[in-house]
Order: sequence, then structure tokens, then C-alpha cells
Amino acid sequence: MIPTDLTSRLAAISVELEPGEAHRLDAYLAHLLETNAKFNLTAVRDEAEAWERHILDSLTLIAPLASLEACNVADVGSGGGLPGIPLAVCLPDVRFTLIEATGKKAAFLRECVERLALRNVEVVQERAETLGQDHHRFRGRFDAVMARAVGPLRVLLELTVPLAKVGGFVFAIKGQKAEDELVEAKAALHALHAAHSRTIATPTGRVVVIEKLRQTPRMYPRAPGEPKRRPL
Repeated sequence: MIPTDLTSRLAAISVELEPGEAHRLDAYLAHLLETNAKFNLTAVRDEAEAWERHILDSLTLIAPLASLEACNVADVGSGGGLPGIPLAVCLPDVRFTLIEATGKKAAFLRECVERLALRNVEVVQERAETLGQDHHRFRGRFDAVMARAVGPLRVLLELTVPLAKVGGFVFAIKGQKAEDELVEAKAALHALHAAHSRTIATPTGRVVVIEKLRQTPRMYPRAPGEPKRRPL
């Protein structure tokens, strides 16, 4: 069940859970922690800690997404479904695409979608680099692209920016080293035709907001694995 103090912490970021939403989030966390015993989805194993580090952290994106009136959102490297699944529960009118390359994790995401009856979620098992070069379905299609615990900012930008529309945004959930990562990502931002819009302080860390200014040069993203091997 939702920890007592978490309700007030959610209220501080203007989030009030409906009873049905709290129940579905509780069911999601139970399934996440149960599955985590079979293969690694999260380092968090305590339920109360999971509510804070996973649910609260994910829901810090509700206000930024609402301010954009985002309708079509991608979650790159969704893993155990964070932040995509909690946001999909609380934002039923927004369409979420969960992108995950690992087969077991993608299967887990599909189980969550079925168990929670999330009609606003699609799970895509593929590398972000491949989807970023798919001009028919994915490249330049999303109002917003999210990433959490995917890697350094200068790496994840090459995975996310090509998926966003011109004028769309990337939301990177980061920790206390967000500003250092921004400095390191200066060349990547320039190469990808994107710019730092703002950094939002949250109860759990930082959200770095990147705006896509112009079309991504055709050469990006590079081949699968190349952004990590040779960051921009």
C-alpha cells in the first residue's frame, strides 16, 4: 500500500492519486518486486523505498508533460517500466510508447500492460538507435521523449533527440550531477540541433529538459552501440 507520508509528498508536486490509480500503482510495484526476484529489474527491493524512488520519481514528470500538452510520449530504455508505467496509469489520455531492447524486460512490460489494462501503452522491443532511423514510424514523431537511468546525458541525447518532433522535448531524469553532465553534453547538443531548456529540481533529483530546435542530422543516431562506445 502507498506509504502515508507519500501522499503529502505527491501533493507537494501537485499530484493527487485517485483511489483506482493508487491501487494500480500498488499492483504494478508488487509485480515489479516479485519479478525482480527472478531476474534483475531494479536494485530496490523494499516496497516503501520503491514508492519513493520509483513512483514519486516517475510522477515528477506529470507537471512538465501537462505544461506541454504532450499527447504522444516515448520512454527510452524503459526497463522495468519507469517512468512510463506510472505515468501511463495517471495520464490515461496520453499515448506512451515504451522502448526496451532486452527481451525479458520487454515481456515484463507487456505483462504489466495486460495486468493493468493500460490501453494507452505500446511496448516496442528494439534498440533506440534503430528506431531513431525509422522514418516511417518513430523518427521525429513524439511530443516528448523520456529517459531514466539510461546513461550519461551526452549518450542518451543521441538515443532520444532523433525521436522527438521539432519543437518537442526530451526529459532526462538525473541526480545531483546533472549540471556536470550538461557541461559534458555541450558538443552533443550542438551536433543534434538541440538546446538545454531548463533543469527542474524535484524531491528525488533533477529533470533536465532539452528542446529539439531543428531536424536531427541524418547520420544520427549512429549504429547500435556506437553512441555508448564513442559519445558525441
